[in-house]
Amino acid sequence: MQKRKHSWAAFVGGGNRKGEKMAGENARILPKATHEERKKQEAKRKGKLKTLAGKLLKTVVGGKEMVEKAGAEDVAGNLLKRPSGRKGVERGTPAEETICRLIEQGKFLEACDQIHNLEHSGNDGMGKSELLYALLAERMWTVVGEALSGNDRMLLEPLQSVGESLKWEKQKEAERLGNGLETDSVSTWSPNFWRKDLEEKLMQYMTAQIPPFASSTNTDETALIQHLSHLERTFLPSLEHRSDVFKEAGLLVTYARCCHASLCSHLATLTDSNCFSFSQSLLIYGWSIKMYERGSQACERPGHSPQHSLSLGAQCLVWILLKTEEKLLAIARKEVGKTLKEAFDIGKPPCADAAVIEILTEKTEAARRISESLSEKVEAECLEECLRFLESYEDEVRSFIQLDGCLQICSSLRILENCCLLRTVWHKLTYICSVSTDQNVKVNGFLHRMEDDIMEHFLQTITMKLKGTLKDHFKKCDSGFDHILESLKQNFLTFGKKKTDIYEALVKAVNAIIITEYMQALLTTPRKPSAMQRRRIVNKIEEDHRMMQTIFKECLGPAAGSLKDPIKAILELVQTSDPEGMKIALLPILKEFPDLRKEHLSAVLDIKNSLSREDRAALLKAFHDNCRESETEANLLFADIEVKPRKCGICGCLCC
Repeated sequence: MQKRKHSWAAFVGGGNRKGEKMAGENARILPKATHEERKKQEAKRKGKLKTLAGKLLKTVVGGKEMVEKAGAEDVAGNLLKRPSGRKGVERGTPAEETICRLIEQGKFLEACDQIHNLEHSGNDGMGKSELLYALLAERMWTVVGEALSGNDRMLLEPLQSVGESLKWEKQKEAERLGNGLETDSVSTWSPNFWRKDLEEKLMQYMTAQIPPFASSTNTDETALIQHLSHLERTFLPSLEHRSDVFKEAGLLVTYARCCHASLCSHLATLTDSNCFSFSQSLLIYGWSIKMYERGSQACERPGHSPQHSLSLGAQCLVWILLKTEEKLLAIARKEVGKTLKEAFDIGKPPCADAAVIEILTEKTEAARRISESLSEKVEAECLEECLRFLESYEDEVRSFIQLDGCLQICSSLRILENCCLLRTVWHKLTYICSVSTDQNVKVNGFLHRMEDDIMEHFLQTITMKLKGTLKDHFKKCDSGFDHILESLKQNFLTFGKKKTDIYEALVKAVNAIIITEYMQALLTTPRKPSAMQRRRIVNKIEEDHRMMQTIFKECLGPAAGSLKDPIKAILELVQTSDPEGMKIALLPILKEFPDLRKEHLSAVLDIKNSLSREDRAALLKAFHDNCRESETEANLLFADIEVKPRKCGICGCLCC
């Protein structure tokens, strides 16, 4: 009888020191984050059971005044100590006493039958059966907790009774549904929740056995390897060891499912961390495959029964792999996108193409060491991220041009250099990776558009700078033209070190703009300068021409020899002393630049010292006799240069 008192006291929350000790141990192994919550839940549960026990005792004993004076816990503890010879009003009915005794002895299946009989006897008006079901469930979970804590062999029979009770619940549920009972009444029947309660109990225990891993601080791969090793060598073997008694109790399926669920939940928590790198997620992926292969090898051994294995099953593995694979691809996208953005930052010098290729291929190679199929998916994701980056980079370049209407020379060249580098990288990737035709077309489209946009804007920027500088170039001693040339030289030489395909074409285009703007400024200089002004202009032309030749020879090397040089031809013309020599010097100019007009030649002759009216007229006549219309648009240097004809102060003509 004393033993029954102990059981009842445990159910209503008093006197069960062994249960308290176990609860304390379970609390200590719970994670800190859930410890306080667990304590609140336990206090709430005990309070509820005290209330349930109190109601039951009022009904069973009928001693309302006794309950009010002694309290539910004391009465529950002394209930079964009462002599059986007392009147029925002072003691429980034989059925209820029997149920209490069965619960205390761990004979849960028999108790289930007795409670069910009471439930359908017509004497359950106060809902005593539901209260007894609740007390029965609490005692069953106590047995499960003790089995998990290590006293498994001593509790084998009660644990087997737990398994039989769960089967009984399933059978009764089917019977209730078959008898046409209302769905709501079936769903609210308390034994329906036993299986779920058992799974929660197992999940709490198993989760508490997993050592914590602070993914936000442990970014080192070594720490993760040690953690996975602990799961492999300690956590899983511990659960495997405890599975024997649950197998004998007929609860292995539920036990194994909770084991898999707790492990899946833990690994999902790890991979969901924003601090995890691609390599760390890859470690979890490889570890999961290793665990699966080990389980598969175990299943192939003679006498092994797969349905009773606690090893990671196919379904559990697939879930972990899919979850980890999803995270791996997301991290690959994020890391590749971030690295490309840093490598091709408009405000920073570009990196080497080899470094970019390594960034794009290292993840694929790392995944290939684990799984070929995973490697293909990572490669495809990296290539798609390249396309996404190029699309965003194109938008960034356009925004940069719009916001900064006049880009610095170095910024424009840096963007062009990035485009050339990206083209080289993509070309190499087509040999390394499985690049589709559609991807290749898209990439080339992005690069062509960006190169065209930035080239156009760059040349417009150079033109605007030159126009502003050369406007008063022949009036000032220092207009800043030499500074522009020096800046271009330094930037071109830096750009040229990358050996880009568009470098030579770009430098030649800039040379053509410089020549055009220079000739525009020279030919539109105010007319009839003094002899001193003419000498100064010629000297400035010589100095500027020498600087331009030096810069473009340094930037282009031998290719500079193919550049058209009207400034040199004009210098030779104005520096020739005799008229006949000037006529001879005029002929190659007319041949090379057929768009030269009479007003252009007249403006050039204005800076010629000691040229008589007769010699001037003879040169203009020679021009008229030898000029011809251009049949092609090549070398149209003077076509867009507008020079107003000068009216001579002596004869009033427009030709001299």
